[in-house]
Amino acid sequence: MQELFREVELQMKGSVDHLHEEMKRLRTGRASLAILDGVTVEYYGAPTPLNQMANLAVTDATLITAQPWDPSKIGAIEKAILTSDLGLNPSNDGKLIRIPIPQLTEERRKEMVRRAHDMAESARNRLRQARRDGNDRLKKMEKDKEISEDDEHRGHDEVQKLHDHYIGLVSEAVETKEKDIMEV
Repeated sequence: MQELFREVELQMKGSVDHLHEEMKRLRTGRASLAILDGVTVEYYGAPTPLNQMANLAVTDATLITAQPWDPSKIGAIEKAILTSDLGLNPSNDGKLIRIPIPQLTEERRKEMVRRAHDMAESARNRLRQARRDGNDRLKKMEKDKEISEDDEHRGHDEVQKLHDHYIGLVSEAVETKEKDIMEV
């Protein structure tokens, strides 16, 4: 049964970690390299992450710079940033791409908060699925006489405790992100 708990917890931890990675990409009005993590550039026929094609830096709170290692790909990098769903408008001088991070409008902030809540709900659904899988496995173990009925009930309680813990982490993460986004 301990192995089952470890597997369920690992699945739940993975869901929360995935949520944190998704939320890093939400803009908060401050420059952060994490918002460019999802940007891929067509590089000799293969989609390549931007951070593998250019030296990225945050020069101040409202500006990110990207210096491509291959200057001939500056146009492709600029196009990839423009077509991403980030609302950024890069400009280049032939050697360096400047990506200003505009201040978020109230409407855009609310939209970002809604996206954060959607991401959190998706994570909660993955947590519920992990709980359901764990409980189903416990029922099967009891049915196959591998564990007693009392052990099954204790197992359900343990899986529920794990679920509640990780649901709390999701709620905490979305609250923190909401405060970050709504800060003016």
